[in-house]
Amino acid sequence: METVALYDVDSTTPNLALARIARAEGEKGNRVVRYDPTEPLLNAGRFDRIYASKIFTRSDGRFLDPERMEIGGTGVDLRKTLPPEIERLPPDWSLWPGFKDNLGFAMRGCRRRCDFCFVPEKEGRARPASTIKDLLVQDSDFLILLDNDFFGNPEWRERVDEIHRLDLTVNLSQGINVRSITDEQARALAGLVNARPNRGGSRLTNLHRTRGQFHFAWDNPKDEARVVAGISRLDAAGIKRWRMACYVLIGFNTTPAEDEHRVQTLRRLKIDPFVMPYDPDDARQARFARWANDKAIFGTVRTFSDYDGTVRYRPEIAAEPSAQAVLL
Repeated sequence: METVALYDVDSTTPNLALARIARAEGEKGNRVVRYDPTEPLLNAGRFDRIYASKIFTRSDGRFLDPERMEIGGTGVDLRKTLPPEIERLPPDWSLWPGFKDNLGFAMRGCRRRCDFCFVPEKEGRARPASTIKDLLVQDSDFLILLDNDFFGNPEWRERVDEIHRLDLTVNLSQGINVRSITDEQARALAGLVNARPNRGGSRLTNLHRTRGQFHFAWDNPKDEARVVAGISRLDAAGIKRWRMACYVLIGFNTTPAEDEHRVQTLRRLKIDPFVMPYDPDDARQARFARWANDKAIFGTVRTFSDYDGTVRYRPEIAAEPSAQAVLL
């Protein structure tokens, strides 16, 4: 029996690739453990193999050691993938004891080719990858779908039917493409949002299951007309605005004025913005995200120019009606 270690450098959710490696090594009869780089004396010479995964290019990779580790992940190499026989395995989540739900891809690839996104280069065109039932490896009715474009899946109708039939609550972690949503897809989304599953809430929820809400994205200012038209389709399908939230990429190829215009437009539409800095180390981008994403601040400080980075929530000024108050 060999001892194999898994090093998750920077995942924000449990690492699917490492969980599949854990399954593969466990089925060989090997002992699989998590690797902790902060314990070098304990780790030195202790493992037969170390698999490391780094998802983000800007995350701290100082503990990666190519001489000792098999390293993969989009933050290192877009072309490096798991062998097909491991990619097909169900994940083993036993090394993530706090994770009791389910996670995976019903599709891979994307029908779009956004300049800032690596998915088309890494995964190619949109295609089905799994049924919903195949992703349920733990005894939980909650599924985190990692699909990059849920309605870009040629089998999206079958996946929607499965979610209803299996009585699941689902988080579409990467959001939907509101720019190209059709009336049929808007109605299907409304059926998920407005359903009342086992706990009386929406079938679609945020990652923490605290609100029946889903996301879409508005990354390019030139897409305004298409985004607004998509929102109108969601309205017509019976989806309330407080159910909608919008990822807003800043700092890639937009101006500060374009960034604020998108955020203020979403405010007027009574839709939650969630700003995502392209460069989190850039001071202006970080401050802009802090202003827009802190709902107490955003609800009371009406423009970014009025935000000096030190404003904090004060009950005496929160009494003024705001878009956020309406959403709540």
